[in-house]
Parts: sequence; structure tokens; C-alpha cells
Amino acid sequence: MIRWFARSALLLLAALPAHAADYRIDPTRSHADFGVRLFWLSQIAGRFEEIDGDVTLSALHDTAVVDARITVDSIQMSSDRIRRWVLAPEFFDVSHYPSIRFVSEPISLATLEKGGELDGTLTLRGITHPAHFELLPSRCPLTSPQQCVISVRGTIQRSDYGMSGHRAALSDKVELGMMISLDYAKR
Repeated sequence: MIRWFARSALLLLAALPAHAADYRIDPTRSHADFGVRLFWLSQIAGRFEEIDGDVTLSALHDTAVVDARITVDSIQMSSDRIRRWVLAPEFFDVSHYPSIRFVSEPISLATLEKGGELDGTLTLRGITHPAHFELLPSRCPLTSPQQCVISVRGTIQRSDYGMSGHRAALSDKVELGMMISLDYAKR
């Protein structure tokens, strides 16, 4: 009887899907943006045009984990001079840290549509800290992922990631956002 249970358990485990990505982030329809106050009067804003990654469902398909990677050099800004400045070593240091990564904690699929808290870790300039975002409500039918757009907003302190220069001119608080469009993962 014990052998039968062990054999049944092995067959059941073999039948469960591997934890490969179920959905991928469509880099052509996704982006990330940031804004930081300059002299507390105006805002410097940028948009990262290259974001990719995956969304992996749990074995029971009741939760998902978002793993998003942003290519730092894909940033678009209103001025080439400011773009060079933010890519330099005192800020993003793109030559040493070409990407930013966010990995969420497991989130219920219902929360993808209703909105709510989205916690995880953010790695920027090689430094990883817990990050908290607000997931905005969205129609997110995972049966048709091309219609699923995940939008998140949150703030970080740039000094937490080693960007402590120009404190008199730039706010330490940085507004972040991601708009992630999904597609089926290629298996």
C-alpha cells in the first residue's frame, strides 16, 4: 500500500507543470517610467522603452510571480544632456549596471484584476531592497493575455540605491511606474 501511494505521488508530481514562465512580458507594448523633483519646482521624467520578463503561475494557478527586467540604456528623456547625466556613474551607472529588476512576491490572480498591494524586491545599481507598489485595477483575462495590461505605481528613495548625489537639487523620493503587457510564453 505504501509503495502504491509513493508511486501515485511520483506520477502526480510528474504530471504537474514545470515552473517555467506561463506568460511573457511583451517588450513592444510595455514600458517603465520615473519622475523626480528638481529644485522642488519642476520634475525630471524618463521612460524606459525596453522591459521584458515573465509571469509564472503557481502549480495550482491561483497565484502569479512577476519578474520584470528593464534595460537602463533604453531610457528616453526630453534632453540628451539630462539623459547622459542620469546614465552616468553618479546615477544609473549604466556601464556597470545595465538593467533594473523587479521580482514580485506571489500575488493572487484576483488581485491582478481588482488591484491592490504588490510587494517584491527591486534591484537597482546592484543593490536589492524590498519594494512596495500599488497595482492598479485592470481587466486581466489570463485566458487571453494579449488583453492583460498590468499597471503599477510606487516610490523609492534613490539614496537607498547609492544615488545620493545632488541632494540639494534633486529630491530623494522617486516616483516609479510600470505598464506591463502580457503574451503567451513560447515553450
